[in-house]
Amino acid sequence: MDRRPSRRPSSHVSAQKVTHHPSNTAGAERHDTRPLAALDPHGLLVLSHALFTCVEQREIVRLAMRHVSALGPYHAEAGYLATGDGLSRVPGHDAGAPTVGDARMKELGAADGSVSPPERSWNWAFGLRGAGRLLGYLVVSSTSEPDEQGHFLLSGLVGLTSAALSLAATSPAHHDNAGELSRLRTERDTVLRQLDTMRSELLLKETVHETLARVAAQGGGEDAITQALYELTGLSALIEDRFGNLRSWAGPDRPDPYPVRSSTYQEEMLRQVAREAGPVKVRDRLIALARPRGDLLGVLALEDPGATADEHAMFALDQAQRSLAQELMHMRELTEVGLRLRRRLLDDLLEGADETSAHARAEAVGHDLQRTHYVVVVYWPGNAPDDSFTRAVEQNAAATATRPLITRRGDRVVLLTETRPNADAVHAALAHELGTPDGAIGVSTPCDSPDAVPRCYQEALRALEVRQNSRQHSGTTFFDELGLYRILGPGNSLRELEGFVREWLGQLIDYDAEHDTELVETLSRYFDCGGNYDDAAAALTVHRSTLRYRLQRIREISDRDLTDVDTRLNLQVATRVWKIILGGRH
Repeated sequence: MDRRPSRRPSSHVSAQKVTHHPSNTAGAERHDTRPLAALDPHGLLVLSHALFTCVEQREIVRLAMRHVSALGPYHAEAGYLATGDGLSRVPGHDAGAPTVGDARMKELGAADGSVSPPERSWNWAFGLRGAGRLLGYLVVSSTSEPDEQGHFLLSGLVGLTSAALSLAATSPAHHDNAGELSRLRTERDTVLRQLDTMRSELLLKETVHETLARVAAQGGGEDAITQALYELTGLSALIEDRFGNLRSWAGPDRPDPYPVRSSTYQEEMLRQVAREAGPVKVRDRLIALARPRGDLLGVLALEDPGATADEHAMFALDQAQRSLAQELMHMRELTEVGLRLRRRLLDDLLEGADETSAHARAEAVGHDLQRTHYVVVVYWPGNAPDDSFTRAVEQNAAATATRPLITRRGDRVVLLTETRPNADAVHAALAHELGTPDGAIGVSTPCDSPDAVPRCYQEALRALEVRQNSRQHSGTTFFDELGLYRILGPGNSLRELEGFVREWLGQLIDYDAEHDTELVETLSRYFDCGGNYDDAAAALTVHRSTLRYRLQRIREISDRDLTDVDTRLNLQVATRVWKIILGGRH
């Protein structure tokens, strides 16, 4: 009985045990009588090199067909390659080989099986498979069924051929994929490097943000910002105002004294930096402007004489500038709120505020109304309509650590300050600041309580008015130095008249009351008689020498020079007011 393989021979390279016809002893003996080299599987290994270096599938099948006979008494009847249209015969090495029926090959489908070529008792179609599909067939015939070793060798040949075909079928795509894989790996490495760079940059930026956020959370401040910037960059950091004055410095090599730049250079530098979007290199510095809402509030810079600042330093400077801008804007807003509250307080005081509420409101804005104050009114022709004039007056008129209360009324600035202003110094400072000496300042007498502020305000206005209408219309005038002019203006009250009399005659009035003398009366008669000794002595019914003695005592007690024209005028008016309006009182 002729036995066929009970299962399809393996297409893998590894050996697989298959059954053979037990009665085929002669065939086995013929195999045993072949040269050992033909039976040695090493021959398949040698063939594998040729198979796997071949990239053309038809050539691979032809190589396998040529090698069939080297494995034993076998003959390669045909070779086929699977195509999209079915099976395509591969021209064999032996043109005279019997033809295998193509119809029978189609009947096999994708399975291994027996075919019936003429003149052969055993024939078999070995399927060549790879990548999960049929790649072709190798049809082998023999005069008898192969023994176990023959099946092993044929299965090995089929497996090698299948693997070579599979490699050849996939090698173009493999090479393309390899190239694509190489390209993708290159792109991956590039992306990884970029990601690593981005990660480093993000870490640095995160450090900057966290540091500045911590500064803000702890209350911020200019010194804290410059210190943080110095620690982040290793470069000395500084803050200046728009005029180039140093406000804060962190790091080594702080210049002492700090250099003063010309206003021309400063303005040109600011214009140069303002034209750029970020920090700008100017000489040995990296400079950024803090200008929220377009209003320049400060200058932040890094000292970089060695040009070592990198992108990280630039980023840190830019972010610190933003923090500084927020800080300065916050400070400005707080200052503006405080200014509004202080201005409202002074406006109410000038109109006559309740004393109790005035003290409470003053305490709330950090001002002590318990102290003696002076009201100062400042006028300067051509002053700016914005707050620059007000700030200039505040900065130059305040001579103590306590800021004055300040407001603006029309074209005049009004201050309530604890210190009696230095006439020449304040006017000279404002003339320098505002660019013209043509301004005038009026100062009141001391103001001891909030309810006296309206009166002192009128005094300061009167002093300013007198100054503006005098021959020397610029300068500072104090109300208590006006003399006769204090009572010549409109709206003078009895209290003002009494104050004027007390100023000029107070010491004489007190002396008369204490010593029961008549020095004020003597002075009044003396002026009434035009300074004539004889007429005055007769009017007083005293001796001429007595009149001389009394006048001498008047000079000594009042410390007045009776020969000075203005002094004589003020004293004469004072005696008239004392006698006529006040009825000889005070």
